[in-house]
Amino acid sequence: MDFTNNLIQWYLREKRDLPWRKTPHPYPVWLSEIMLQQTRVAQGLPYFLRFTEVFPTVLDLASADEEQVLKLWQGLGYYSRARNLHATAKHVAFDLNGKFPDNYKDLLKLKGVGEYTAAAIASIAYGEAVPVVDGNVYRVLSRYFDVETDIASFSAKKEFFELAASLLPKDKASEFNQAMMEFGALQCVPKNPNCQSCVFNGSCLALKHNKVDSLPVKLKKTKVTSRYFNYLIIKDSNGNSLIQKRTGKGIWQNLYEFPMLETAQEDDFDSVCQSVEKFSSDFKPTDIKPLHHNPIVHKLSHQHLHIHFWEVKTEQKIEGALTIDEIKKYPFPIAIHNFMEEHWAEV
Repeated sequence: MDFTNNLIQWYLREKRDLPWRKTPHPYPVWLSEIMLQQTRVAQGLPYFLRFTEVFPTVLDLASADEEQVLKLWQGLGYYSRARNLHATAKHVAFDLNGKFPDNYKDLLKLKGVGEYTAAAIASIAYGEAVPVVDGNVYRVLSRYFDVETDIASFSAKKEFFELAASLLPKDKASEFNQAMMEFGALQCVPKNPNCQSCVFNGSCLALKHNKVDSLPVKLKKTKVTSRYFNYLIIKDSNGNSLIQKRTGKGIWQNLYEFPMLETAQEDDFDSVCQSVEKFSSDFKPTDIKPLHHNPIVHKLSHQHLHIHFWEVKTEQKIEGALTIDEIKKYPFPIAIHNFMEEHWAEV
């Protein structure tokens, strides 16, 4: 199979020197795959290095406090990945005697491990001949073979899985799967790929038919909603502030935030002041001021958050309020963390 052989040869020449590729042990492979879901390697690599320094084994990770895990994860987003990561580490360490399942079927039973991640671990760590199918694979195969199937359709995963399986050499599953992922990340990129330097420029059907920019086909669009958050940085008579833990289901579950008022739209100063006065039943605000003019827009896959931070001063002492140094130790969503770093830079 020319495609398979050329792809693997390309990978052996061009692959990046990444730490999780230095060992087939399932722990770093699993950790890297979870971190790189929805995350570029350049962004995920520093997190991987910090995690493996603090948690060199799955037992170290399992024994950690969840808040420590979330604090180290802060900035990677999709925090359910971190919570599932921690839960799975506990399961592997305490229920499976520290040993990861050694096959695709059993890996799928782990919390937070889907078909793609299970296939990656099974093939890279154990050499099992099961193909990976993700956005990179959709893009490479749809372009090379001119596949016009909508990748958001119900039938797409099965079709691309079978196509990838037909190309996968049973004795080189690890190299092939990593080559597919690497080729999509480095060469067959989503926009403006350099097709002239591609090893497949003589056989790629999308290039031949001038369809590179139109493949893969994805018709279903994610509906994006806007939400409006007003965070209240309350300063009591000691200069301390309140924070609260988000316990409800959601992307920021178990992270911390300042007291928050969510509004239906971006409210003006007077409206927010009225809302704060109703909100503050335990203390009397003496001064309210915005800490910036334009909203901070934090874009998620399905939501755009329009965030304002307000300073609310009171002459009373508030029970449970914390110092700035104490607050900085807690895990926050990155939008709040970044504001704190800038606002409290000299504190």
